Amino acid sequence: MMTVAFVRILIALGLGLAIGLERTFAHKTAGMRTYGLVAMGSSLFVILSELVVSGSNLYSFDPMRTAAAIIMGIGFLCGGVIIFQNHQLSGLTTAAGLWLTAGVGMAVGFGQISLAVFTTVVTLLVFTALWFVEQMIARKNK
Repeated sequence: MMTVAFVRILIALGLGLAIGLERTFAHKTAGMRTYGLVAMGSSLFVILSELVVSGSNLYSFDPMRTAAAIIMGIGFLCGGVIIFQNHQLSGLTTAAGLWLTAGVGMAVGFGQISLAVFTTVVTLLVFTALWFVEQMIARKNK
């Protein structure tokens, strides 16, 4: 079981790093390390909750409570990324990306690796392809 857990944590780290790499190329403050740690940490907490359930007689323990706590904790982290300054809001996409990366890490932790990989690919498409669409729309609205 521990070997599987180690592999899952490394997969989560890799997927988080992939998302963070795009954010680094986009010159955002939250980059590879932040996204990698969010995915890896989320995966670790899910794996820990599953290990606690399987290794004890705690029948009332629900691993989904851990997932809910991760979402709340990431929400707090994301709230710190969002800035309202000079009547402009910034950091929303970064916050959404961190929130989603926590979901990717949780998916890996629960063993849903293909879902996590698919979500990572779609996230990268949203970050890259839709950026070009937004730029085209902004140019036409000038």
